[in-house]
Amino acid sequence: MGHRRSGSNRRGLDVDARRAIMQGAPTPSKGRNTMSSNRAIVVDLDAPGRLVIRPVPEPAPERGEAVVRVRAISLNRGEVRRSGMAAAGWRPGWDLAGTVERAAADGSGPRAGARVVGMLNEGAWAERVAVPTDRLAELPDKVTFSQAATFPVAGLTALYALTKGGLLLGRRVLVTGATGGVGDFAVQLARLAGAHVTASARRADQVPTLRELGAHEVAVGEEIPATPKYDLVIESVGGRTLGTALRALQRGGTCVALGVSASPEVTFDAREFFVVGRTTLYGFYLFTELGNVPASVGLRRLADLVAAGQLAPHVSLERPWGEIAQVAQDLIARRFPGKAVLTLD
Repeated sequence: MGHRRSGSNRRGLDVDARRAIMQGAPTPSKGRNTMSSNRAIVVDLDAPGRLVIRPVPEPAPERGEAVVRVRAISLNRGEVRRSGMAAAGWRPGWDLAGTVERAAADGSGPRAGARVVGMLNEGAWAERVAVPTDRLAELPDKVTFSQAATFPVAGLTALYALTKGGLLLGRRVLVTGATGGVGDFAVQLARLAGAHVTASARRADQVPTLRELGAHEVAVGEEIPATPKYDLVIESVGGRTLGTALRALQRGGTCVALGVSASPEVTFDAREFFVVGRTTLYGFYLFTELGNVPASVGLRRLADLVAAGQLAPHVSLERPWGEIAQVAQDLIARRFPGKAVLTLD
């Protein structure tokens, strides 16, 4: 009789576990408290701004993943825009920085206790996350979590997009949308590589800031003049800006299109583009590029440059993560340049 009651209890436990898994809740386990203390930013259709902090399951890492205790996150327009259209319960977030709580089981990546920067395809905005070790890099002591949180999407996009121009020493580089997160990094990195850098901005009052970043020249307005010609264009605006930037390419020049902050629809003079000869329009999507160069490589490069004082992330706004809804709205409304960082307790 005692054994039958025990089997019944086990069957009841199995039913409870299956139900918990279907509902996304932690599964019960005999003899210990299994309530998750992990929290994350999730989409709530009824909440102002649609983004709120809610309890979520603890991360369940694969062998090649480390568990990271997140200390800072940064926002990008892409994930915030998707949050406005996503279903309830979706967890946004690409950029994170924090400390490794549990190293990867396969022995790869940073050790437990290491300060790291990392990225995920989604769900990075949480207290604890599992991160593949090829998307993690250790941080030098001089680099803060807030600085590091700006590296993954904005920093890596700028770093890897610039490689499409080859050796940049002495070349002319145009960066559109230069006051944004990617543009800020691109201006600095292009100047560091020895390029002659022109930054493009929407307003004249942004000119001093861009010159401080390292731009040799600043073009104001949505249209790019036909001259001078550029060997490389880093283009994140779309619309009229992309259409006119294509005519400003030097023979053999490349335009890297990586964003559409103004408009995804573009009209351009195809003849002006092709008669120059050997010009290229390159479609850049970071998560595809990571198949060629792991995020860990670029993240470490960016961290080393910041530690050496050669690169300065522009954090315009730093707030507690409880303010996510308001900060996300301010980002979409362009109420600040550069990057916004949220810190976790």
